[in-house]
Amino acid sequence: QVQLVESGGGLVQPGGSLRLSCVASGITLDYYVIGWFRQTPGKEREGVSGIRSKSGRTYYADSVKGRFDITRDNTQNTVTVYLQMDSLVPTDTAVYYCAASKIITATRDSLYHYWGQGTQVTVSA
Repeated sequence: QVQLVESGGGLVQPGGSLRLSCVASGITLDYYVIGWFRQTPGKEREGVSGIRSKSGRTYYADSVKGRFDITRDNTQNTVTVYLQMDSLVPTDTAVYYCAASKIITATRDSLYHYWGQGTQVTVSA
């Protein structure tokens, strides 16, 4: 059974940094992608970034390019994906989710099959 658990959210001032973590377990596929999404009340979920399992190829939404960095750390039984968020601005405030898909080119949330519970990020002075 695939499980994803996010952590690292919190309150940060504008211009500050946070690092989110997503621990994924139970993934038996060789090829998959793990993505980060975010959502604020009343808005659609937005894709933020993603990283492929084998190639390590990454993607970023235009709104976070140059400020966010996604990396991964593989162990025998788990994959931990980090989202380093720098130069945060109030519009980055959202609940951040990590998700996994067997479609390695997936960027839309509808193509992701497994989801974590989310972690709140609040950017405010």
